[in-house]
Amino acid sequence: MNPYILLTGAILLEVAATTAMKSSEGFSKLVPSIICGIGYVLSFCLLAQTLKSIPTGIAYAIWSGVGIVLISVIAWIFHGQRLDWGAISGMFLIVCGVVVINIFSGAAEH
Repeated sequence: MNPYILLTGAILLEVAATTAMKSSEGFSKLVPSIICGIGYVLSFCLLAQTLKSIPTGIAYAIWSGVGIVLISVIAWIFHGQRLDWGAISGMFLIVCGVVVINIFSGAAEH
């Protein structure tokens, strides 16, 4: 299977797990707590599979960078988190970094 499909799955599961963590209210709600735990386990399993083909630093940069942006957008939409221009600018730079890594870095080749 394409490692970038696995990495996308890992990112989406991590984002779901982190969103569930917020909804668990400190792990005091059972269903979001279970979703959080399962989501993180599955996310790390998929991330581990991507590391067979994608260098660790590249995979982690993409995983964490895209995850940060998605979590921030979800928190803004569903939890009322405010995003000021500093936060938006920082996330834009993160996205630019992920793009630069994937387009211009020879280390991203697998």
